[in-house]
Amino acid sequence: MIGRVERVPLREVWRNEEYDFTKWLLENLDLLGEEIGIRLEGVEAEAAAGDFRVDIVAKRESGEYVVIENQLEKSDHAHLGKLLTYLSMWDANTAIWIVGEPRAEHVSAVNWLNEMPGSSFYMLKIEAIRIGESEPAPLLTRIVGPSEEVRDTQRRKREQTEAQERMQRFWKSLMERARQRTDIFNDAEYGASQYLIIVPRMKNAYYYCVVTQYTSRVEIYISWMEPDELEQIFDHFYREKDMIEKEYGGELEWIPAEGRKSCKIVASLDTGGYLEDESEWPEMQDAMIDATIRLNNALKPHIEHLIGKKSELRRI
Repeated sequence: MIGRVERVPLREVWRNEEYDFTKWLLENLDLLGEEIGIRLEGVEAEAAAGDFRVDIVAKRESGEYVVIENQLEKSDHAHLGKLLTYLSMWDANTAIWIVGEPRAEHVSAVNWLNEMPGSSFYMLKIEAIRIGESEPAPLLTRIVGPSEEVRDTQRRKREQTEAQERMQRFWKSLMERARQRTDIFNDAEYGASQYLIIVPRMKNAYYYCVVTQYTSRVEIYISWMEPDELEQIFDHFYREKDMIEKEYGGELEWIPAEGRKSCKIVASLDTGGYLEDESEWPEMQDAMIDATIRLNNALKPHIEHLIGKKSELRRI
């Protein structure tokens, strides 16, 4: 004969959260550790955190502190706030929130917190069950916790942030060097991306300085025109290919629209990308500035010709 599982109200098992449930949990941290895959050792119950008291402070095998907050009712903002406060007060990286009923909003919040670098947040649901006439037994279920997928997200976000900060430093340094040599960069725009944009004298055409992890280049990018007009402009440049490359002082890559909404002429550089040691940046930046000046000098007469020839082109 197989018995049926019956849920028992939590307050029938642990009448008082502080004196009954917290005491029981401190004596049974192994059950909690098994559920989340961490070996825990109890340090203190009702541990001080400024003017507040943490339900339980435990330790991982590494010696790092773990703060545990218990709530036999529905999860609420107050307990989440307490948990975050206790983390900072104890300088802990791992938090465990045990609740009688997890709200969807707080599950989402804990998932979001797990995306923060270096943090591990767990939410568990506590239930009491019995089979037939048996004594009530605890049932801990992990609802939310850090995972390899979350860790990968953390790592990608951290790497992306570091890359963006690095690119901003690269462009800021390049602008400082460029302004000592030319006024072409005076109205240049850049942010935390791979691109620095320079607006030349032709509508819908831009010079781009581009730096990736391992490469760099300078290009003129022409876009957002009618296909026929875009083709005519590219054809004009391409007819003068030999003259333009001679003036530039090297070979260029010619990329027609061919059904796309843009075409471009590219000067690739062999000086590396933003992942190079920062001590090598000045050489890379000088090469990029020099290529921009030479490409502009090579294309300027042809841009002037197109401006004078087409009424839809404007001077800026």
